[in-house]
Amino acid sequence: MRQVHRAGEKLFVDYAGQTVPVLDARTGELRQAQIFVAALGASSYTFACATWTQQAVDWIGGQVDALGFIGGCPECVVPDNPRALIAHPDRYEPEVGRAYAEFATHYAVAILPARPRKPQDKAAVESAVGVVSRWILARLRQRQFFGLAELNAAIARLLPDLNGRPFKKLPGCRRSAFEALDRPALRPLPPTAFELSQWKKARVSIDYHVDFERHYYSVPNQLVRAEIELRITARVVECFHHGKRVASHARSATPGYSTLAEHMPASHRAHREWSPGRLLHWGAARGSATLAVVRHLLESKPHPEQGYRACLGLMHLSRTYGEPRLEAACARAVAIRALNYRSVNSILKSGLDRVALPSPTASAELPLHENVRGPHYFH
Repeated sequence: MRQVHRAGEKLFVDYAGQTVPVLDARTGELRQAQIFVAALGASSYTFACATWTQQAVDWIGGQVDALGFIGGCPECVVPDNPRALIAHPDRYEPEVGRAYAEFATHYAVAILPARPRKPQDKAAVESAVGVVSRWILARLRQRQFFGLAELNAAIARLLPDLNGRPFKKLPGCRRSAFEALDRPALRPLPPTAFELSQWKKARVSIDYHVDFERHYYSVPNQLVRAEIELRITARVVECFHHGKRVASHARSATPGYSTLAEHMPASHRAHREWSPGRLLHWGAARGSATLAVVRHLLESKPHPEQGYRACLGLMHLSRTYGEPRLEAACARAVAIRALNYRSVNSILKSGLDRVALPSPTASAELPLHENVRGPHYFH
């Protein structure tokens, strides 16, 4: 049956059977690059690019590049039935994979997989594959490529010539037909290009983080031990629970932790907010003696954070005994050179903070006693 395609209706996509060898200049490995081809139904306007494989990331990436090349969105995209795109191939009710469905939603296009083993359903791209093989791949067969980017640059330079070649039986060429038919009928592209994602199930650990590639991302602490889904793109990691997004983080390639304060329990959040400066400010507000003890606790340790717990202990004593008694206890601790939490706690428990400190004397005279020998003894 002769197929008549409306302008802007369908974009046909497929991979060519022919590959192109690419030499890795660093390792010397020779790899075969796959050639992705796309063609619009009404004008036969053709796009081609090279990918390393025919996995989902390459299939969808090729279609994203094709839509960028034509500068708009058709109504439908017609692929073959690759497992990378079609989760359940079926003659009557095929089911596309999750990533491909997200691509279709992003561009608001319908996916119409060709019937299994029916190449005539995508005759436009079958013809385009032949044209690309003759007018691009044949012209590059004598060249040696040292990277995928170099190969794609060579293909891009030849695409205008391919689309500008006159039709044999029709007036004009693919470019003129595209400008007259398809371009006016295409819908505008979304503001941003589609970003391929992968999905992965994960269980929230007891520290309210989930692991992806040895980096740990926080989720609300109420979800500890719950099973969630991760949506991973090249830039972000999103966490979903029962279909609702509960967290989003910038993706990190290095081991470590990404923790948001709003995901932490109140006690963890309060501890995280303390800093040496804040603790010193708290001590100064209670009195000079309290400040002296706090400063000593922070500066006497190899790392200031090692003194945080002792400072929090002083805060607990302040709430228990009151600020005036704490200041008095710290003054006694300074006087006896026992600037630590245990000494201050002991002074408060025993009530020594209420006892006046002895006034310092310039000098102390020894009492007269027969057992006390003076300097004349040593002459």
